[in-house]
Amino acid sequence: MKSILFLCMGNICRSPAAHCVFQFLVDEAGLSEAFHIDSAGTIGYNEGSPPDHRMQAAMRQRDIPVIGHSRPLTSRDLKEFDLVLAMDRANLADARLLATNDQQLEKIQLFANFCTNHNLTEVPDPYYGGRHGFDHVMDIVEDGCAGLLKNLQPNA
Repeated sequence: MKSILFLCMGNICRSPAAHCVFQFLVDEAGLSEAFHIDSAGTIGYNEGSPPDHRMQAAMRQRDIPVIGHSRPLTSRDLKEFDLVLAMDRANLADARLLATNDQQLEKIQLFANFCTNHNLTEVPDPYYGGRHGFDHVMDIVEDGCAGLLKNLQPNA
């Protein structure tokens, strides 16, 4: 079983969107038993909250089931997850501060590395923008999650 953790700052926009989209893709591919998927934030300010209502609306518009609640990243996550995918360089740096060895450092990567249709290195934070920002993030997240699944799919 592969364990994937998506990471952003507050765990209410980008990382839960990636969590939900990747879970949807895995379920649709009949691979639910092959993956453990979760998301977290580099801060615990929103702990226990569902995804932002605007992100939920963007996901529902694309028929993506909304799951999960915000939680902070822990040092235990770096031991338990095979891959920690940060939405931007600040999240990447914050996660790397918790790493205690090279193996943990190697598993912390940028999510955008798995995008095939978007030429970018970071997923922008839509929190302070309008609806267009959430739709744009969903486009990026769907692209990156499809690329990730293709990369990790068993026997691919």
